[in-house]
Amino acid sequence: MNEKLDILVFGAHADDAEIGMGGTIYKHVEAGLRVGICDLTAADMSSNGTVERRKIEAEEAGKVLGLTSRTNLGLPDRGLYITQHQVDCVTAEIRRHAPSIVFAPYWEDRHPDHVACSKLVEEAVFNAKLRRYMPDKPAVTVDQLYFYFINDWVKADLLVDVSQQYAKKEASMLCYRSQFEIEEEDHVFTPLNQGYVERVKYRDRLVGQRRLVPYAEGFAVKSPYLLDHFNI
Repeated sequence: MNEKLDILVFGAHADDAEIGMGGTIYKHVEAGLRVGICDLTAADMSSNGTVERRKIEAEEAGKVLGLTSRTNLGLPDRGLYITQHQVDCVTAEIRRHAPSIVFAPYWEDRHPDHVACSKLVEEAVFNAKLRRYMPDKPAVTVDQLYFYFINDWVKADLLVDVSQQYAKKEASMLCYRSQFEIEEEDHVFTPLNQGYVERVKYRDRLVGQRRLVPYAEGFAVKSPYLLDHFNI
């Protein structure tokens, strides 16, 4: 079933989008836009939690952010590569939703799956507009591809003030209790349950400081902007 979206956000795992741009997602939902998240994998290699638990947490986080759609492509966790099959899967998702704007993880990150997701989405955005590529599905041209930061941070090309939306971002992250809390005897220590949410908050405060707002999220682009005029 095709479901038109204004914005489609890709992540390798459920919680990537919330960490990187949960405030921006909610800000655009508040503005009346149709926003969806597509998780490439079920995160079945995660040290804590289960696939079933992560699915429930993702659904809860999606409700917090008011998503129109949340899908999972079921690609292999720690097995994301530029293969024909995987590019086709991501391309088909873009064509199914025909978004004007697509977001992907930044192309440098400590987690290899985030890097692979970035490359896959970039390939798929290009292929989605080719009418002879997977010709059984209508071609879709994405207006702009943006990249959000998960673990690592470099100088951003633009910032979004998410001060008024930050409580929703934090609430969406905290839905992933299996990842960010130590709540079971068989839990193991990972970077995620060692104050990770607080570090994300510190980062977003520091980003906001660049423009003197309480919280902001940063984004990078590879294609230059085209402006009609500069706002004064």
